[in-house]
Amino acid sequence: MLTSKERAELRAQANTLETTLIVGKSGVTDTVIGEAENQLTARELVKGKVLEGALMSPREVSDAICEATGADGVAVIGTKFVIYRFSEKLQEERNQSGRAKRKAVSVAKSNPVRKGAKARRQAAKTQREQRNEYFRQQAIDRAIEREREKQLRKEQ
Repeated sequence: MLTSKERAELRAQANTLETTLIVGKSGVTDTVIGEAENQLTARELVKGKVLEGALMSPREVSDAICEATGADGVAVIGTKFVIYRFSEKLQEERNQSGRAKRKAVSVAKSNPVRKGAKARRQAAKTQREQRNEYFRQQAIDRAIEREREKQLRKEQ
C-alpha cells in the first residue's frame, strides 16, 4: 500500500510517461493482464488508457489489473490510469550498474519554502550581529579617544 507522499511522487513521474497499455472494448482480458505484468516488471510504473468503446470505466479497469497483478493503483484521470509495482529485476539491474541502492519510491524530505525562510532568518541574524559588533567597536574607539583627550587636557 502506498502512502500519499509516495503516490504524489509517482503521479509526478507518470506525467512524462507515454501511454503504453491500452484496454479496448473486450475489457480486461488475459492478454491485457499479461502485458501489464511484462511492463510492470520492466518499468515499475505503467500508464494505460481505456478506449471509449470499452464497457468498463477506467477505475474498474485499474482495479481489475491491480488485483490480477498485485500492483497498486496510483491515479485515474479521465480515460487514463497509472499503476505501480516494485520490480526486483530492476533493482538488481540498478545494483549491478553501480547505481546506489534506492528505496522503492523516493520521497522529498525537505520543505523548500521552510528551508528558504530559515536561510533568510539566518542571514538577517548574521547581518544584525555584524552591525552590532561594528557599533560596539565604534563606541569603544570613541571612549578611548575621549580618554586620550582628557589626558592631554590634564597635562596642559
